[in-house]
Amino acid sequence: MATLKSKPLPNTSPSNAAAPAYWEIASPAERTPTRVFERAKDVSATVAREIADLIRAKAAKGEKCVLGLATGSTPTGVYDELVRLHREEGLSFKNVVTFNLDEYWPMQSHELQSYHRFMREHLFDLIDIDAKFTHIPDGTCAEGDVRSMCDRYEREIKIAGGIDLQLLGIGRTGHIGFNEPGSGRTSRTRLITLDRVTRKDAASDFFGEENVPSRAVTMGVGTILEAKRIVMIAFGEGKAPVVARAIEGAVTNSIAASFLQEHANAQVYLDLPAAAELERCKAPWCSANHDLEWNDALARKAVIWLARVTKKAILKLTAEDYNEHELQDLLAGRAKAYDLNISVFRDLQRSITGWPGGKPAERKQAGDINRLGDDIFPKRVLIFSPHPDDDVISMGGTLIRLVDQGHEVHVAYQTSGNIAVFDAEALRFLDFASDFNGMFGFEGARTERMEHDIARALKAKAPGEVDPPELQKLKGLIRRGEAKAAGIYCGISEDQLHFLDMPFYETGRVRKKPLGSEDIEIVKKLLRSVKPHQVYAAGDLSDPHGTHRVCLAAIFHALQECAADEWMKHSTTWLYRGAWQEWDVEQTEMAVPLSPDEVARKRTAIFKHQSQKDRALFPGADEREFWERAEQRNAATAKLYDALGLAEYEAIESFVRWDGRLLD
Repeated sequence: MATLKSKPLPNTSPSNAAAPAYWEIASPAERTPTRVFERAKDVSATVAREIADLIRAKAAKGEKCVLGLATGSTPTGVYDELVRLHREEGLSFKNVVTFNLDEYWPMQSHELQSYHRFMREHLFDLIDIDAKFTHIPDGTCAEGDVRSMCDRYEREIKIAGGIDLQLLGIGRTGHIGFNEPGSGRTSRTRLITLDRVTRKDAASDFFGEENVPSRAVTMGVGTILEAKRIVMIAFGEGKAPVVARAIEGAVTNSIAASFLQEHANAQVYLDLPAAAELERCKAPWCSANHDLEWNDALARKAVIWLARVTKKAILKLTAEDYNEHELQDLLAGRAKAYDLNISVFRDLQRSITGWPGGKPAERKQAGDINRLGDDIFPKRVLIFSPHPDDDVISMGGTLIRLVDQGHEVHVAYQTSGNIAVFDAEALRFLDFASDFNGMFGFEGARTERMEHDIARALKAKAPGEVDPPELQKLKGLIRRGEAKAAGIYCGISEDQLHFLDMPFYETGRVRKKPLGSEDIEIVKKLLRSVKPHQVYAAGDLSDPHGTHRVCLAAIFHALQECAADEWMKHSTTWLYRGAWQEWDVEQTEMAVPLSPDEVARKRTAIFKHQSQKDRALFPGADEREFWERAEQRNAATAKLYDALGLAEYEAIESFVRWDGRLLD
């Protein structure tokens, strides 16, 4: 496996030791001490180092170190770093006692979704901790015994001397542990009914929301607040709204994490996306505690923000608008507000293009903007799609336009997407294959045995159980056929549709293997085969499964390894979004407008993915179908451009240019 180095994401402001970036400085609105980092990896490393220092300090005194631990995707980076510190720097856990926040109920400890199993796989089995010092609520006890088990858990924490450091994540309902809205300040360890949002967020782990337990055992808010030190971490745009409410809003039972404001030694660590709704990131000019260093990107952000707040088109903003919204400094040195307005307006105007692959010389008119790569036409275009439908969901209109305008368009489907097919859908295809073989006399002993074995495995499989290899292949074939249908509908030749089946994905489980050198090599080989003038990749990192992030990292590493290739001198990489979120207008560097006809064609292409239609197996927190999400986001972007004073379009797909830096 390759060792992958980490660098910042594109489109973020790098920190500077001499002059901190605006998002590094807390605003007066924050009621819980908070630190923001560019990368999630830096958060995990910082928190792991604090835990390691505490363990060593306690060991030096001959004392036990009592840790409160969390589960879920958020703390895994912390656990990975603690394991590294154990293996490479000799960090010992022999003096550590742990208490986990929660466990589903009922839940057997060996099951895939069990937090007992989670902790063993991510931490306990990889370090030298004594198993008798690890404590997790019992998901196997009878309902009549739950209350006494919870009381015993509270006593065990007190006997251990209380929790020295409690690690927390935060759910989209604002829960810490499983303390859902309504949990009181003094609540203790207990059995609780899970909120529907929480169950939806857990659906991917259980292969469907209907399989998620409706109840769980959790430490109470009061139990958590008795910890001597509390550290809460959060990653990603999906957590940004609730993070802001927890840190800047009122203390309330409806957001359990808000109670951290009352703790004397609580600390929140965020990556930039999770901090997006904090005042320091959303409107740093509203903070009176520091002077901003204005640059073009921050000025654009401020002007767009002001236009949205005042509900004015950019060219209608006045000096009074700037003064009344704490943006006087932005106007300093400018003769008129209009000078700033027209500068930002033209910047946005230049981002709009109906020719994403460039305009041929014979179509150019006087006054046309010369765009990057216009001298090469037509282009070879390579679109990377993490799952078999991300291409048409997120940039289907642009894809169709690239084909219509004569470019050589290739699509690379990075993973099979085989875990996202319902068992009933697979059984339907299996029945069809069996009937087809029987009708045309293609039956044979081997074929019949295979069909029988797969059908038997399907019918015997328990919810959430990993599919056997044959069933994984069948589901992969279903998604491959749908991708072909969509690609061909968009006008792409079948030999320009590439199915990479990257190895990191093929576990049959939501949890994947780490990105390895073999994954990067597959991507690199395709890049060198196509030699694209344009690369499109999914920058949609709110994907709850993490597949988009791993796929993007593979592309970035492959591109860097190809940096010296001659074709790279003429290649540009664009990042798209849409399935899980959209680029903000302030970030957008290329905006491709879509006509009503192109919106309809994009929708039809998405509908070719029938196994994902009506109800996807892993829809995430958004209840809309993927075509609805994309269509409504594209329409909203167009409406925002219109509101800012730009031309009015039916829909717009947004892109950001990759600047060459690596992902976490």
